[in-house]
Amino acid sequence: MDNNERYEKGSYVMNELFSEEVQTGMRNIQKISPDFWDMIVSSGFGDLYARNTLTMEQREYITLTTLITQGAFDQLGVHIQAALNIGLTQEEIIEIIIHCTGYVGFPKAIQAMGIAGEIFKNYELNNTKV
Repeated sequence: MDNNERYEKGSYVMNELFSEEVQTGMRNIQKISPDFWDMIVSSGFGDLYARNTLTMEQREYITLTTLITQGAFDQLGVHIQAALNIGLTQEEIIEIIIHCTGYVGFPKAIQAMGIAGEIFKNYELNNTKV
């Protein structure tokens, strides 16, 4: 598959996951480094997220878990929004965070739960893609 095809697949996945507002914010990276932006879209989303074996929901379960584990809380908020956008429930996201507590400890889980709570409030207010 050539890079244009990878980029197109990545763009399609990003449209499924992220609201236009989130994508606009993400595109700031493109202004800083077009090459890095291409890597994010083509590799991160075109190569990884567009594969067939796992569902998009399963991929978000993995992503949320790894972001909590790393303490990558800026990215966690964006992916909690994405998880809601593709159909994960608030209860599933809460349970992912609770389950992570045993592996990452309370401080990271508490931080993740606080982020989730803020995202849930915005999601309920807008009742649309966040």
